[in-house]
Amino acid sequence: MTMAWLDHVNIRTANLEAVSRFYSEILGLRKGPRPPFGFPGAWHYCGDKAVVHLVGVDKTPLGKDPKIEHFAFRSTGLGDFVAHLRKKKVEHNAIRVPLTGNIQINVLDPDGNHIEVQFGAAEADAASEVLDRTGDASPALPTRRKKVKQLA
Repeated sequence: MTMAWLDHVNIRTANLEAVSRFYSEILGLRKGPRPPFGFPGAWHYCGDKAVVHLVGVDKTPLGKDPKIEHFAFRSTGLGDFVAHLRKKKVEHNAIRVPLTGNIQINVLDPDGNHIEVQFGAAEADAASEVLDRTGDASPALPTRRKKVKQLA
């Protein structure tokens, strides 16, 4: 047996509408047909492939550590993508991959799932001015900004 490709990622969420909107509006994965399962959900497509399967649950899944650290999409249009993230005020960072020169743009969805969008080295070289504000070598993931209740 030989594995051919990653078919899809299945994500359980108690924030179905917000998470679905993120995959559609921020990552550009259109929401499309989904079988009539007996539970809420949404499928998001990359081309003609349903690559992100969202499953609506009543409570946020618990777990001390993530079971999946991240998943990644290969993409083109680095400059447009970074401009889109900035316009939508989506926190992100960029990491240049040693040896390959590829650029990874890292974002978190509304549930905190880490998504990498990777662009080839040639495109990264051509769009270096886009990376000035994203931190070309930052190892840190974007973080959620939460309001902290002040104790008196």
